[in-house]
Amino acid sequence: MATKLGDMLVKAQLITEAQLEDALKIQRREGGKLGGIVVRQGFCSDQDIVSFLGMQYGVPAADLDQWPLIEASIIALVPAELANKHKVLPLQRSGNVLTLAMSDPTDIFAMDDVRFHTGYNIDPVVASEMGLTRGIERYYGGSSGLRLREDLYSSKKGQSAAPEASGQATQFNAAAFDEAAGEALDLKDLEAELSDEDTEYETFTEEENINAAALAKGGEEAPVVRLVNTVLVEAIRKGASDIHIEPYEKLLRIRFRIDGLLTEVMRPNIKLKDPVTSRIKILAKLNIAEKRLPQDGRIKLRVNLGGQQKVIDYRVSILPTLFGEKIVLRLLDSDKLMLDLTKLGFEPESLVQWDRQIEKPYGMVLVTGPTGSGKTNTLYSSISKLNKTDVNIMTAEDPVEFNFAGINQVQMKEQIGLNFAAALRSFLRQDPNIILVGEIRDFETAEIAIKASLTGHLVLSTLHTNDAPSTISRLMNMGVEPFLVATSVNIICAQRLVRRVCAKCKAPDPHQPPPEALLKIGFTEAEVKKGITVMKGMGCETCSHKGFKGRVGLYEVLEMSETLRDMILTGASAMELRDQAIKEGMITLRRSGCRKVLDGVTNIEEIVRETVL
Repeated sequence: MATKLGDMLVKAQLITEAQLEDALKIQRREGGKLGGIVVRQGFCSDQDIVSFLGMQYGVPAADLDQWPLIEASIIALVPAELANKHKVLPLQRSGNVLTLAMSDPTDIFAMDDVRFHTGYNIDPVVASEMGLTRGIERYYGGSSGLRLREDLYSSKKGQSAAPEASGQATQFNAAAFDEAAGEALDLKDLEAELSDEDTEYETFTEEENINAAALAKGGEEAPVVRLVNTVLVEAIRKGASDIHIEPYEKLLRIRFRIDGLLTEVMRPNIKLKDPVTSRIKILAKLNIAEKRLPQDGRIKLRVNLGGQQKVIDYRVSILPTLFGEKIVLRLLDSDKLMLDLTKLGFEPESLVQWDRQIEKPYGMVLVTGPTGSGKTNTLYSSISKLNKTDVNIMTAEDPVEFNFAGINQVQMKEQIGLNFAAALRSFLRQDPNIILVGEIRDFETAEIAIKASLTGHLVLSTLHTNDAPSTISRLMNMGVEPFLVATSVNIICAQRLVRRVCAKCKAPDPHQPPPEALLKIGFTEAEVKKGITVMKGMGCETCSHKGFKGRVGLYEVLEMSETLRDMILTGASAMELRDQAIKEGMITLRRSGCRKVLDGVTNIEEIVRETVL
């Protein structure tokens, strides 16, 4: 942008080539915007640049030094932090349009940010950078500016900058948040503070008229902002995968899903129910006045944790319940995405089979398991390994959780008819080599996917079944002919996630199970005779004294053989297919779990909870 502006100023003969070179050298050495440097060096006047930019962009030019006194109510619409961040100044309001002075009237991110905070449409006018600096200092500097900041962002303990939701990831400095709060973030302390019965919050019942302005105001109250900020950041720190905010008749409960299990973290005052819901809706750009229908949205934040920048997506789902709207936020942290198949938990022989089948040029590769069992991670790891410049990979996902360079990813939109079946039909006209279908939900999607796998494409997808052999029955129950299933499916992987015993504090369990119990669980006689030492996490700071830290996958990989294909054609049951697959060397989910216990990775309670014999 700087070079472009410089070239335009030279072309308009406002500065010379030599002056542009001098200004660029200063910019490289000292930083700052080129327009301000040109004015400071005396190459041209402030007003010359403003008039030129106004004509160039087709927007009015404003001389802020000559502008009439701006009303305090107009200044109060834009927080001081926002005005300083984007170097903008609100000038006047007409209806739902706010006139905004800015040095770059093409800065759509600044306009979106102000539009989000104020709720008004933005009418930009161009002003000089130095004029804006003086204007911001005049209207926001000193005690008046301090009052504006306090009104919008302060709390009982101090100041907390609210994370903004916009098209771009927004900056939220957790370290500064801690410092402003005067102590390390503690959900229990915050819970006690916000449970003060003397604190009044506006609440709403279903029978009352819904006032969108009052809802928005409630969502911007300082304690509410602080509570939501704390929950969002603390969920990242604790390694949570989901945040549940649940309203009941007489309480509001917040729970984190950590390593697959829900843990209650706080119970704020029930009066905070509607303001918290409104705050999250504002961040996710949802309709705060709509309380009767489910809504889905997304919050994207850039968070500074311990000096490390992290971009976190929160997938927001809001569902009306009997006593209010339940909110579930799914955390999508790209840093936690494991793309190395060797580290997911595959047994060596199962991984050899999986690698062999995903390298084939055509056929169907299926991953099955319940929601939250790591299916998406396995598929992403597989296509990441296959992602090369000579391969066209296309994915249909609902939703797209992580984006990858070199892979064409399509977000499903059921409301406009873009479902998996429609996307698959279009994919076949896009010359694909590999197709990933987020989920096979119906006969239409299954039929198109199978036909694609039989016409020279490798198709990867997921199904919801209990184990690998029952996937065959599930496809046929959808209406797919047995001969199509037998000829198209290359390999099926069923999987579960179990908690890892904390590596820092694990030690032999003082209560080792007897040999008879080990045999019933699924260990072989040879393993029991050799001796099995079950490990247990004793509890430490690393695992928050839970004994578990992280999760590992259990995998049941069924590679199709000629015998299994023949059995499918003759109508064999899932149990018969399972018995034959075990004879051919398939490692079941329970046996995969037993191996993890032998390796000291997990314990018996975990594999019994997630698998059956």
